[in-house]
Amino acid sequence: MRGFTTSIVHSDRLDPVEHGSLHKPIHATVAYGYEDVQDLADVFQGRSGGYSYGRQVNPTISALETKINRMEAGVATVCFGTGMAAIGTLLFALLRQGDHFVSSSFLFGNTNSLFLSFAAHGVDVTFVDATSADAVASAVKPNTKLVFVETIANPRTQVTDLVGIGALCRNKGLVYVVDNTMTSPYLFQPVDVEASLVVNSLTKYIGGHGNALGGAVTETGKFDWRSFDNIYETYRKGDAAKWALTQVRKKGLRDFGPTLGPEAAHHLGIGAETLALRMERQCENARALTTFLAAHDRVSRVYYPGLPDHPQHGRTEALFRHPGALFSFELAADVEPFDFLNRLEVVIKSSNLGDNRTLAIPVAHTIYYEMGPERRASMGIADSLIRISTGIEDEEDLMADFAQALNA
Repeated sequence: MRGFTTSIVHSDRLDPVEHGSLHKPIHATVAYGYEDVQDLADVFQGRSGGYSYGRQVNPTISALETKINRMEAGVATVCFGTGMAAIGTLLFALLRQGDHFVSSSFLFGNTNSLFLSFAAHGVDVTFVDATSADAVASAVKPNTKLVFVETIANPRTQVTDLVGIGALCRNKGLVYVVDNTMTSPYLFQPVDVEASLVVNSLTKYIGGHGNALGGAVTETGKFDWRSFDNIYETYRKGDAAKWALTQVRKKGLRDFGPTLGPEAAHHLGIGAETLALRMERQCENARALTTFLAAHDRVSRVYYPGLPDHPQHGRTEALFRHPGALFSFELAADVEPFDFLNRLEVVIKSSNLGDNRTLAIPVAHTIYYEMGPERRASMGIADSLIRISTGIEDEEDLMADFAQALNA
């Protein structure tokens, strides 16, 4: 087994690539033709490998799925048009009306909104403080099927009790879904904490360049799907470790249609090759900036798992290669957030995260605005909270930019 980056950089070449190309080409096609109609029927019926229709499969996307699967040390991976599509399709395919699942309360805003929509359609959800496995345990009901958590919360950086919840799910026979977007497979592999399924927004650190949307679900092989009664009889054949992901592909990609396009898959596959290099630089920049901001008299509080005073600092050091490249902070009472942000020159005022460029956004006024003040308060989202996604710029330039904006 070669190293992380070597494996990803040479991933495409491990399968036959047309004309000796170093990258899997973009296959801009919707349908696939066969000389013998029996071969076509065998592909559709799952008796042989091959390509049926572009809504479910494409050679360029298959190459990306292989890369993500290698990153996550998984059994199989399915890619989607966005990270939200990956989460939504996963729940759509595996849960039914009357089911219940437990989720971290410190969720990315759109994921929170999506889960409430599922609740409105008869799939109940309970939000808990996922920094404690006991809080998750207390929320489990007889009809609970699944637990969903993020590794590090966005934007307040709470770190989930990943080991404790993994043990809980294993003991109770629950599907354990871990969203690895904030850490990426380079910093952490959820298979190590007994995750059943791993979600990644490929738009973020894996793609890294802010030029393509995408999402993925990876099966780890840790869950025995023979005991999961929501798997349709149609998909209860072959390797049981792949039953759930087959259902996600069939009931999700085929029926629901959240397909990733081949051009986006090509961008994401190339971006993925430099994940480790980018994350090293981004995490270094995050450490330098948070240390600087924590000591500045115009900043009241910094939220970053790499700081010793973070409540889950010890857990972070035990689990992750680095504490991540995202942090948030609250300004002192006499500093107006918009004025501060408008003075930044290198840092870009923008949404998104995981980009090569450092991005800043006032959380309460933008990505968490629709939640309303009560829900924001329950999540600890102050009006002055600013989220920073650190990029790969030179550390000295970022430090100087924050210093001049705070001191102006």
